[in-house]
Amino acid sequence: MAKVSWILKDADNHELDYAHIGPPFLLAGDQLLQRLRNLTVRALPSGTLFPQELSQYDPWVLREALHNAIAHQDYGRHGRITVVEFPDRVLITNVGDFLPGTIRTVIEQDAPQELYRNPMLADAMVELNLIDTQGGGIKRMFETQRRRSFPLPDYDLSGSDRVQVTIPGRILDERYTRLLMQQPDLSLTQVILLDRIQKGLPISRDEHQQLKKQRLVEGRFPHLIVSAAMARATGETARHIRESGFEKQYYLDLILKLVRQHGPVARKEVDALLLPKLPERLSEEQKLRKVQNLMQELRRAGRIERIGTLEGARWILRAAAEDSTKGGSIAGD
Repeated sequence: MAKVSWILKDADNHELDYAHIGPPFLLAGDQLLQRLRNLTVRALPSGTLFPQELSQYDPWVLREALHNAIAHQDYGRHGRITVVEFPDRVLITNVGDFLPGTIRTVIEQDAPQELYRNPMLADAMVELNLIDTQGGGIKRMFETQRRRSFPLPDYDLSGSDRVQVTIPGRILDERYTRLLMQQPDLSLTQVILLDRIQKGLPISRDEHQQLKKQRLVEGRFPHLIVSAAMARATGETARHIRESGFEKQYYLDLILKLVRQHGPVARKEVDALLLPKLPERLSEEQKLRKVQNLMQELRRAGRIERIGTLEGARWILRAAAEDSTKGGSIAGD
């Protein structure tokens, strides 16, 4: 028998409680809301000095996400609809592929969906006002989260046999999120893509090209950040510098200065100096590879050389390079 399973988990993914909700599914939304904790959080609205208390989740958004899962579940696979509640998000999963194909299609189309997996069930839920009559429920979910200045829903459509939607219940970066959501010149589609970039989630190459053409993002795909212009518009210039990093010459000069004043130095000393200054968007592995590339560039240019065995290798300034670089940078490399 088809069921909706509610599971409560802590931040470490340990199960704390669970319940199963059976038919009639017309009552599932209310029963689910009674289970969810939906705590009160504080946010600072634009133009005021006083915090505002908001619920973690908008009840309509939760109901719409659950009702969509019920209406579009592939019941022939005998799977369950699952609702997993974490301290900072709710994850809803239903079995079956996403018929519109992409979220962008749903957001940008102005007409109801042409194909339903369970047409009789969907029609009944429309008649009872449980799902949007014009097929714009998902779009309204995004607009509601945007209006509340909360991060937008995240749809994971990577699996061909299931649809997962995460409803965030915490503002990860309140100032940035609020300002981004309130930019009047940005379309909902643009806000959704920029929201994914800020969360470190992937976007497609085509979507990247569109944002790049509009000068909204920088960086090499897939490691993207919002552009300098967008950072200025949202008041996040310092964050932009932390994420984009400095010019390569800056890092080369730092390595040379370290080797010149404190050489011979071990690689771990170079890492300790450079890693905190590299772009925040890079992973730890990417940062280490970046340092390696910088040191190899200096070695090939004849600026530094390695002494000792490979395991205990240390780096020194080459004698010929010492005279040519004293007191200055290595501009021109």
